Amino acid sequence: MKSLLYVFVLLHVICTSAQTEKFKGQAPITIVPTTAKPIQKQWKGLYKFDSEKVVFSNDFEGARLNGIVQDSIGHFTALITSENTPINPSPWYAFKVWSPESRSIFVTLTYQEGAKHRYYPKLSTDGLQWSPLDTVAYTEYEKGEEAFGSGSLAKKVRLNLTVGPDILWIAGQELQSSTHVFNWMKKQSSKKYVQQRPIGKSREGRPMKVLTIGDERSKNMLMVISRQHPPEVTGYLAMKAFVETITGDSKLARRFRKKFTTYVVPLMNPDGVDNGHWRHNTGGTDLNRDWANFNQPETKAVQQFMEERVKQTQGKFYFGIDFHSTWDDIYYTVDPKLKGNMPGLVPDWLAALKVALDGYDPNIKPNDKLEPTAVSRNHFFVHYGAEALVFEIGDNTPRAFIQRKGRAGANALMQLMLDRL
Repeated sequence: MKSLLYVFVLLHVICTSAQTEKFKGQAPITIVPTTAKPIQKQWKGLYKFDSEKVVFSNDFEGARLNGIVQDSIGHFTALITSENTPINPSPWYAFKVWSPESRSIFVTLTYQEGAKHRYYPKLSTDGLQWSPLDTVAYTEYEKGEEAFGSGSLAKKVRLNLTVGPDILWIAGQELQSSTHVFNWMKKQSSKKYVQQRPIGKSREGRPMKVLTIGDERSKNMLMVISRQHPPEVTGYLAMKAFVETITGDSKLARRFRKKFTTYVVPLMNPDGVDNGHWRHNTGGTDLNRDWANFNQPETKAVQQFMEERVKQTQGKFYFGIDFHSTWDDIYYTVDPKLKGNMPGLVPDWLAALKVALDGYDPNIKPNDKLEPTAVSRNHFFVHYGAEALVFEIGDNTPRAFIQRKGRAGANALMQLMLDRL
């Protein structure tokens, strides 16, 4: 499986280096209502095909498989649909399959009207270690010709899978459910200078948890969040590397924790993640459009937590970052002409990141239209003066490079903030 991962990374590097069109970023956000809307719950259980002795399952956290039928011997067609509409084109899928005897099968992934296949399949035999499907076992149909966005995607894909008595997991990205995330938080909080605590509950009652890195009495604060959108795993992986560097044992990290306290909510949308949603929480809402009205309990919990921190410490949030995933790496920043609590921090940080990652040219898209706040970046800047941005990681960015970006970003940020305060 390691060789397959190498091939996948190599293909990405080749495609990226040959790419002439640079990702221009997404269109300006559309302000939408964020009051709760109905969602369609997927049925959970086993899909058994007795004549084939093949079993499919979506009965686990993060699963998405809305239906599957047998077309012919060894051939199956799966249907993947979203929790509600309209919705961003992020069709998440995740399921298990097994058979009493080792054999080869074909599974075609199809989607609801207007949706296309986005995430390249990842495989696992334990739900923890993942590798991309071998390219020779992957076929796309009716693929678009554009470089980015839905115009680049195939309408359906066919996977050639080898199944047997051991469970095979298939997912659009590495599975990172609330169990995985909370286990990671527990590991981080085993360090004496890191604590975790609940700050509220999701719409379905799952805990909203925050990590406190440093002294909670500190007046100098940072806010880090991720997974507002369930399938955006690459952003979460970058966030992990970023936070692990701040909680690390380097001389720089130790100095930083004495002067600044970092708060981290790594799982903003636990219901959406565990229910295998494409985009929304169980209120049928894009959480990253609810940072003006706070109609949803998940965004409300973070807003109230930040208000409490400012009130209790009489301090400031100097930096806020929201990790996401999109078609390619990009940074959505606040226009540098707008000044927060530490002016120039984000431009200087991205310049330092360019130096730290030899040959890397950050793709930056600034914005000066911040009200209504709607998205987290705007709320962090407008209400707290925090120098803020959205850190977007490409769906197919090589995982080793994600780690490097996360670590280099944390180190550069810590040094700059220490130099300024």
